[in-house]
Amino acid sequence: MSKIVLTVDDSRTMRDMLRMALVAAGYTVVQAEDGVHGLEVLAGSNPDVIITDINMPRMDGFGFIQNVRGGEEKHRALPILVLSTESDDAKKQRARAAGATGWIVKPFDPVKLVDAVRRVAA
Repeated sequence: MSKIVLTVDDSRTMRDMLRMALVAAGYTVVQAEDGVHGLEVLAGSNPDVIITDINMPRMDGFGFIQNVRGGEEKHRALPILVLSTESDDAKKQRARAAGATGWIVKPFDPVKLVDAVRRVAA
């Protein structure tokens, strides 16, 4: 059975790129358009890994990560990778403090993305 990845990004193009890279590597992908939608999708699915953007409307990635970590027990230890155009250390530290597992800078290399997902989903 393939592992499930939840991607949370407000860009349709980015969601499509993530889906292509992950499906080609054998993952099942569920998607959300922002943090609020991500929490709704998470409630109805059981992903093995989450990939989230930071800059999104309604609820940003930091708020999303904090909600996942403070939410249902079964989701508290889920690996969460941040995928963002942001790369400054303060934002990375803030994401780690919220509970992020790792950070990938956009634009992403599909091979490196899949490698990162494999590392945290093991």
